[in-house]
Amino acid sequence: MRKAFIAIAAFLVTATVMISLAWPPFYWAFLFIGPVILLGIYDLYQPKHSIVRNYPVFGRLRYLAEDLRPKIYQYFVESDTNGKPFSRLNRSLIYQRAKKETDTIPFGTQLDVYENGYEWLSHSINAISHHELNEDPRVMVGGPECKQPYSASIFNISAMSFGSLSQNAILALNGGAFMGNFAHNTGEGGISDYHAEPKGDLIWQIGTGYFGCRHHDGTFNDEAFAKRSASPQVKMIEIKLSQGAKPGHGGILPASKVTPEISRIRLVKEGFDVISPPGHSAFTTPLELVAFVKRLRDLSAGKPIGIKLCIGRKSEFFALCKAMVQTGIYVDFITVDGGEGGTGASPQEFSNAVGMPLREGVAFVCDVLTGFDLKSHIKIIASGKIASGFDIVKNIALGADLCNSARGMMFALGCIQALECNMNTCPTGVATQDPSLMKGLVVEDKKVRVFNFHRLTVASAIELLGAAGLRHPYQLTRAYINRRINQSSMQSYIETFPYVPEGSLLETPYPARFELGMALSTPKTFNPTEYKVSQVDYAHANPYNG
Repeated sequence: MRKAFIAIAAFLVTATVMISLAWPPFYWAFLFIGPVILLGIYDLYQPKHSIVRNYPVFGRLRYLAEDLRPKIYQYFVESDTNGKPFSRLNRSLIYQRAKKETDTIPFGTQLDVYENGYEWLSHSINAISHHELNEDPRVMVGGPECKQPYSASIFNISAMSFGSLSQNAILALNGGAFMGNFAHNTGEGGISDYHAEPKGDLIWQIGTGYFGCRHHDGTFNDEAFAKRSASPQVKMIEIKLSQGAKPGHGGILPASKVTPEISRIRLVKEGFDVISPPGHSAFTTPLELVAFVKRLRDLSAGKPIGIKLCIGRKSEFFALCKAMVQTGIYVDFITVDGGEGGTGASPQEFSNAVGMPLREGVAFVCDVLTGFDLKSHIKIIASGKIASGFDIVKNIALGADLCNSARGMMFALGCIQALECNMNTCPTGVATQDPSLMKGLVVEDKKVRVFNFHRLTVASAIELLGAAGLRHPYQLTRAYINRRINQSSMQSYIETFPYVPEGSLLETPYPARFELGMALSTPKTFNPTEYKVSQVDYAHANPYNG
């Protein structure tokens, strides 16, 4: 559209001059087309608005439409797939914080407090001013075998690969992370030059394709991993088992997108389809997985090694914990992705109907780790539609130690939810490899917005902490968050998700709600149907619920 505008502007000026030479009164046409052309030239070079930069003059119609459309239309158009007003409220809040605009609102809450699912924080009469609190709380990630623990922010950038996002988007995200001293997850596409250039802290994600650390046949490459993990910029390594947007589903990068640059970064053959299988080839059992964790920790000279997963069959997580207890090899962190997590493209059934939601997933992982007496060694990272200070507080109350955000960071970059992430036509230059669209995203401007969004969102979480009369995030418990169950009743999270005693899964009898999962799990396999369990009557027990 930038080239189209230049061509149209040149044609109009040339045509007007030529017609005016034959008929001089036509020079008056410049009074009409001149301001439009000058406005378009300004739009081409201003750094603030990606849409206007990519679509001079015409892009301004979007802002006019936003001002004119009815609020009820805005609610339905900008609601997420579950009908909840995530985008209408949170997207607006993110933009305001990213631009350092006023984020206060008049006339009270914009939510229906009597709607089922409405949530709120229990505040304290003895509230604490946020000025008395630590504005940048950190969490030390690294268990007993970790030689290079990492002091992480409570709010970081979730996994988004170069290839799915543009080089300018990656540069801006990592630049914001460097400015704000927080971490940027690479996604499974490997460490690109655009992750490395701004020098922000990285969490290197290793997916099933082992991009950046693979042999040509797709198997894991120890030497390549050791070389890349030695970078001081890489602070943690995350083994991706599954993601919330499409758990249990692999992916394909078509040959047309495997450019020389992608080939070099991912260690794949240029011009050939690249397959990401649903599962890993480096391990197939819980015991093999923890052995792989130790292998990566040794190869990386003791950096924190973690896993990312969306909870599916509960018995598999019990099996993993049993393997950690049996071997004494612990992951340093677990990133819990909710079934509501996002992606550039996913089959609708996987996106909408597969995977445990984040709230239940975080509580389950925390409780099982506590039951196995592993929680003191392992940090939990919550990931899935986290965009506000209250989102951070809720997930920490459930048991998370820190949080990641992908969608929120994309909004900070200027994403408008055009829903063209998988079509290479993103109008804001965020999720595209089209150089002409990429130009709309000005790195120097957007990295500051990412920094602002992070800083002000963490500040909001700290203010909420103070309102509850607490000084440290780890003091949050499930008793502080409440949820409306129906028109006449509510429950605190501690009633919905009661705690389990420490070590209660190390000896019988187990807590009743975990009996089936414990019976169906063994460190020898992830598949409970391969394991004969005398305690369980398979005629009355569905192993997939275990």
